[in-house]
Amino acid sequence: MSIMTIDCTGMNCPIPILRLSKAVKNLKTGERLEMIATDPGSVKDVQAWSQQTGNTLVESRQERERYKFIVEKAA
Repeated sequence: MSIMTIDCTGMNCPIPILRLSKAVKNLKTGERLEMIATDPGSVKDVQAWSQQTGNTLVESRQERERYKFIVEKAA
């Protein structure tokens, strides 16, 4: 199964979360999405968004100046 990726490189809060929210709405339950961001605040933002929406933050990692997140859409 391929994972859709949204690239939020160079974007600051709240744009990455807004783009993530919009993209997840287009997924089916259980599908996953990868988001790439450069804003360090996105780490806490994605965690908070995941808790508020019930969607699962499967993975969160940093690769040099980039933050990568894998989110799975909840039912």
